[in-house]
Amino acid sequence: MRPHLASASAVQSFLAFDFGTARVGVASGNSLTKSATPLRTLAELGEARFEAIGRLIAEWRPAALVVGVPFHPDGAVHVNTERARRFGRQLKARFGLPVHEVDERYTTTEAKAGGARDLDAAAAALILEQFLAGDI
Repeated sequence: MRPHLASASAVQSFLAFDFGTARVGVASGNSLTKSATPLRTLAELGEARFEAIGRLIAEWRPAALVVGVPFHPDGAVHVNTERARRFGRQLKARFGLPVHEVDERYTTTEAKAGGARDLDAAAAALILEQFLAGDI
């Protein structure tokens, strides 16, 4: 095995979320390919949303979760910044997995420019690819 390639036992999978009050986009990816795939957009609200996320976690068995956190173009926080961070705290408390935050500025715009049919899930994939491109 070449030293720059991750071993199969070191490969970690992740689920990423593009949080919104009405919908949450979900994507999966892993540390070996450093790529992400849009899965679906959850339209469930309240407890039903967390039940749907629990089913995805049981299916994909991620090592950690990644949540996109929005900021204004100048980097300032706004109301949705705190909502996304709260969502991340809820995920950590409910599922006991590490939760990583990623700046999600322009991911929906980029997904739209790329012709995505499911903008929220495509944005979640972009969020996850940003995370995977960093040192994990």
